[in-house]
Amino acid sequence: MTISRPYVLSIAGFDPSAGAGVLADVKTFENIGVYGFTVTTSITYQNENKFDGVKWLSLKQIKNQIYPIIENHKIDFVKIGLVENFKILISIIELLKAHNAEVKIIWDPILRASAGFDFHQKIPKKYLKYVLKNIYLITPNWQEIKPLSNEQDAIIGAEKIAQYCSVYLKGGHNIETPATDLLFIEDSIDVYHPKKITELEKHGTGCVLSSAITGYLAQGNSLHQSCELAKQYTYNFLISNETKLGFHTNYIL
Repeated sequence: MTISRPYVLSIAGFDPSAGAGVLADVKTFENIGVYGFTVTTSITYQNENKFDGVKWLSLKQIKNQIYPIIENHKIDFVKIGLVENFKILISIIELLKAHNAEVKIIWDPILRASAGFDFHQKIPKKYLKYVLKNIYLITPNWQEIKPLSNEQDAIIGAEKIAQYCSVYLKGGHNIETPATDLLFIEDSIDVYHPKKITELEKHGTGCVLSSAITGYLAQGNSLHQSCELAKQYTYNFLISNETKLGFHTNYIL
């Protein structure tokens, strides 16, 4: 008996702790029930508590990883995480779209490591607009939306970016309504309240959320349904244990 699964691709950094980056993404994909391919953009020197540095792979090295995958498999959904700069991000997007014009790209814009390492201090607006017009969904947190949109009000910033693509605004840094996420699709807003508020923290939560959305989309769910399911998946991940390295669970807690 042959059992098929949708194919999805993660293009992100390699984290030796396996809490974030491509390893966290492929764990999420497998647990959700989709087959995950991975392409590494960088090798990071970190664990769940500290970030010591990053070694970037060249665009040629990244493309050489992508080619064998997209030449042999039709990939309809791609999650992109850590990349060195916007020129490389654009090259990746253009390569993916050249092979599949209908590919839906979910971009998790990692601007700063939780340990305090800045990846992108300046946002080139001319490149950003092009990126936003060519992706399906962006998943910034409350702090990332501000430099991306050039707005100090996160809601206004998300509404501004939603003119180009859908925005899932993660609410972990929102003091007023903690852990409440917002989905902006053109002029509409969906609100995702947490099942419960937990004080437990996990390394790589943002990676898990964005890859979960990608996986659920690949299964044929709507964007709203995928975000709802991913919110629950991430909550299970957060409360899976008391360490900063979460477990990927198959059951609803």
